[in-house]
Parts: sequence; structure tokens; C-alpha cells
Amino acid sequence: MNQLSLFPLADRSSSTEDFVEEISNFADFGKETSIEDIDGIRYFVNEFWTAGQRQAHSIHEVSYRACFKAQLPEFFISRLTNPGDVVFDPFMGRGTTPVQAALMGRQSFGNDINPLSTLLTRPRLRPISLQAVAAALKTVDWSRGAIQREDLLAFYHPATLRNLEALRLWLAERAPLGAEQVDPVADWIRMVAINRLSGHSPGFFSGRSMPPNQAVSVKAQLKINEKLGVSPPERDVAAVIMKKSKTLLKDGCAPSQVRSSLHIGAAWDVAGIPDATVDLTVTSPPFLDIVHYAADNWLRCWFAGIDPETVAIDMHRTEDAWTAMVHRVLAEQARMLRPGGYVAFEVGEVRNGKVLLERLVWKAAEELPFRRIGVMVNDQEFTKTANCWGVSNGAQGTNTNRIVLLQRL
Repeated sequence: MNQLSLFPLADRSSSTEDFVEEISNFADFGKETSIEDIDGIRYFVNEFWTAGQRQAHSIHEVSYRACFKAQLPEFFISRLTNPGDVVFDPFMGRGTTPVQAALMGRQSFGNDINPLSTLLTRPRLRPISLQAVAAALKTVDWSRGAIQREDLLAFYHPATLRNLEALRLWLAERAPLGAEQVDPVADWIRMVAINRLSGHSPGFFSGRSMPPNQAVSVKAQLKINEKLGVSPPERDVAAVIMKKSKTLLKDGCAPSQVRSSLHIGAAWDVAGIPDATVDLTVTSPPFLDIVHYAADNWLRCWFAGIDPETVAIDMHRTEDAWTAMVHRVLAEQARMLRPGGYVAFEVGEVRNGKVLLERLVWKAAEELPFRRIGVMVNDQEFTKTANCWGVSNGAQGTNTNRIVLLQRL
């Protein structure tokens, strides 16, 4: 089965020194770890997990821009926690950390300022079956749909858009946005539909568009249609949802006994999580002013009924502002982590490698109750996305995972 391991490789009884020794001597992929002290920071450089595509559990195959692979949280969850421990991500995005934690039998906690993240994460933390999805889709009254936004015809055939509107009405009744209790099958169908809104193959509702981890503007989509000389073809909405559901569930789903707790709000103020209850945080914050999350997700927000103007996603345009934000986030982590708990804080390369964000994280943690262990650099080959954008290895975008390791004192 093509998935990550569901069981720990080592238990938490091993000391921090043992973990440091393990990564120092790591050679699973044939390379030795390079260790270097630079400006008071110890770096551990190696290929610590595979960079191959689709090597994780199939349920992770949900598109979201600027997200890390499931192998990253799996590496730390398997070595620094035991089954039943609490794993948390304050910037959960598509939910990679909470979902991987659930697959490994940990308690799955997450937070994000964007309510879209909960819609992407929550359905994959509960057991689901293809039979239940198929039965639910048969209850949708597809005749109810009426086109509300003519501009969306740039993406969709008129019949497809009417069916999407019918599905939106059905979801509003079965899984209302913001409700404490929603139908888990409807919740799943919405999550899948959100991920099929635009793409570049017949597996999406749209005509040919950009890769599915971001939505282009209506104006840009019209230009794509004109350049290709095409109009959006009609799609079978229910069939597309069933096909993607089958792919996501190929390796199974999360265990039914896993406890989860998802929150919507600022990463530096997660009041719903009590003090000293988290065992491990694995996260990656928004990078400076590189990724425009609200612009990327406008089409998904439309389908879900979220006003993107109300989502206060920060854009930190200076290093000082970004460092101050990280300091606030780490102060909140210090509150919720148990003594001895860990933070794996991932950042990437931005501005052609001229800004080393891990050093800003190191600085942000300086006066907080953490032991600063070092920085792991997972040196990896081209990613599929990088190839798609024509990014040169080591020249633009994110080429390596850089993870600042902290331990709560």
C-alpha cells in the first residue's frame, strides 16, 4: 500500500540528545548528514524524507498552494510522540499535519485564520465510505440550480455551473457553514468539490485552467480560453466527486477513535486549547509577501460561501514584521506545549535565498522558554510544482525544507 507508516518508529522516552544523534547519523537515503555551525545556529543537512510525489497516504491528495508534504510531519510525529499524544498546527492550511497525526493514532489539533482550512481538514479526520458518498449524491436535486454569477461561465459550462449551484444549495442545508454539527458525508462532498473547482484535466469541473492549487482571475481564465480556442466543456459533477473520493480513499481513512480539535483564528491566540496540553507542534507560517492566499482561494471561497474580504490573512512585507508575528506565535506555543514538548517550525527559501527565514525564527524564540536545538535542512530535488512554474533548482521559490527545532523548557 502506497502510504506512510501508521505506527511510531521510536517512542518519546528517548531523549532530545538521542534525537539529535539520530539526525546527525541519518543515512536512510544513502547520504550522510552534513553538520555545520553558522552564526551560532547548528545546521543538520541531509535528505531526511523522500521528495517523491504521491508517496504519502492517498487521503493527503488535496491541492493547496505552499503546503509541505506529509513526509515532513510524519518524520517528527513518529520520532517525538507516542500514540494518543496531541499534535498541533497553528497554520494548518490544507490540514497536512492534523491528518497525518490522525492516521498515526495521535490526537489531531489544528488552527487557521481561514475557515476554508477547516472545511478541507475536518472531513478527512472522520471515517467515510464511498457507498455513503454515492448514496448522498443521489439525494441532490440537481434541477434547483440557477446561475447566479455569469462571470463564472469563464470556468464552467452553463449546465455544470447550474449543477454546482444546486450542490451549493444542498450543502447549505446539510452542512451549513459555521454549524457546530454537520453531516459528515455532506462535509466530505463539499471538501472534494472545493478541490475540483478548477484544474487542467477532465477530473475537474472547469475547462482547462491553471494547476488546482490556485485559481486564476476571471480575466485570466478568459485569456486562457481565447488562447486555446476552447469553451468550458460540460462535466458530470457527481461523477467527478465520486472519482476523486475513490482516489482519496484508496488507502483507507483515519481511525474512528481519533480525537480532533480544529479552530479558526489567529495563530497567536488559540484560546480553545488549554495550557500545557500539546506534545508536538509541526507547522509552517505564511512566508513574507510571496504567496497571496486570499487571491489563490477566491473561487473556493465562493463555492463555500466565505467572504474572502473578511479573512484577515496577514501579509508581512518586512522581516521585522514577520519576526514579530513569529514571536507571538511561539509565545502561544510556549503556553500550550507541555514541558519537554517540541516545535518543528518549517520555513522555505524566499527572495532567491537572500532571506533565510530560519534565522528570523531563531531570533524570535530567543527570549522565550525554549531550548533551541538547531535547524534541519531537508535537501530535495525538483518538485512537480517547481517544474510547472519553470523554477530553477536553488534559484527561485522553495527548494529546501528548513525546520527550526525547539523544545519547551
